Amino acid sequence: MQRPAFWDDSEQAARTSAAHAAAQRRLQTFRSLESDLSDLEELSELAADDAQLAGELDAQLASLEQRLGTLEEARLFNGRYDAGDAVVTVRSGAGGTDSQDWAEMLLRMYLRWAERRGFKVEMKEASPGDEAGLKSATFIARGENAYGLFAAERGVHRLVRLSPFDAAHRRHTSFAEVDVGPLVDDAVEVDLDEEDLRVDTYRASGAGGQHVNKTDSAVRITHVPTGVVVQCQNERSQAQNKATALRLLRARLLELEERKRAEELAAERGEQKDVGWGSQIRSYVLHPSQRVKDHRTGHEVGDAQRVLDGDLDGFVREYLLKSAAAA
Repeated sequence: MQRPAFWDDSEQAARTSAAHAAAQRRLQTFRSLESDLSDLEELSELAADDAQLAGELDAQLASLEQRLGTLEEARLFNGRYDAGDAVVTVRSGAGGTDSQDWAEMLLRMYLRWAERRGFKVEMKEASPGDEAGLKSATFIARGENAYGLFAAERGVHRLVRLSPFDAAHRRHTSFAEVDVGPLVDDAVEVDLDEEDLRVDTYRASGAGGQHVNKTDSAVRITHVPTGVVVQCQNERSQAQNKATALRLLRARLLELEERKRAEELAAERGEQKDVGWGSQIRSYVLHPSQRVKDHRTGHEVGDAQRVLDGDLDGFVREYLLKSAAAA
């Protein structure tokens, strides 16, 4: 960064500056922990004969352990794209209106979790359901380790509850799928042939004034060889929507490559992976009891509403720890 020609390539300079800032934040956290630990060692000697100081020591120790846990979490992100931004898509699955409502509940859960983690979120597309909820929604989560964290949520999520859309109020099972891809810059090569793309335009849905209602500004791109479909309707113009949709497509194709590589590694280790609807990664049960269980790690929480309000850190950390141990 001290080189005279550093800013001649502004894009590369911006990437280097961002990496430097992230390293500085981590180093600052580590040094702060070192300093606080030294203070606690001195405080512990004084607290041996002082009950009030002992209480203060316990509170500071709990804070120190929490910050250490956050720093330790960072060591789990060693994938090529883990430190970068994420493209997250939630799609309804089997279950009709209940499934579309479940997709909207999942979206709300992830937006709240992103807020807790301090991520910046940009909604790119939301397709409303036939009666309620969402058929699909896509957003970008920007922040340190966003992809590494959200990648832990990739898969099928299962909901069991008394359906609010059933007149008899019977118990229904619904499914929704979460796809997560890395948002990468143009320096990362992705094999995209224009002849493999089918581009469709359509009228953006939802509120947005006269422009949204009268012009076909929304863009849907289908990658014919893989069947991957992306769409964007939240930018100001059709050209901007197309450019964003292409970035989302690149993220999805990279995700497919990452998933294929993970499946190949699993096959080498003798693991069997079923990607069908029956292979949900997590179940959310709201009736007859309330619990959320991750089938990959066995981690379980009895307060389902707390999880749906965005408390996902426990599930994600358990998955990351298990994945790191198996690597």
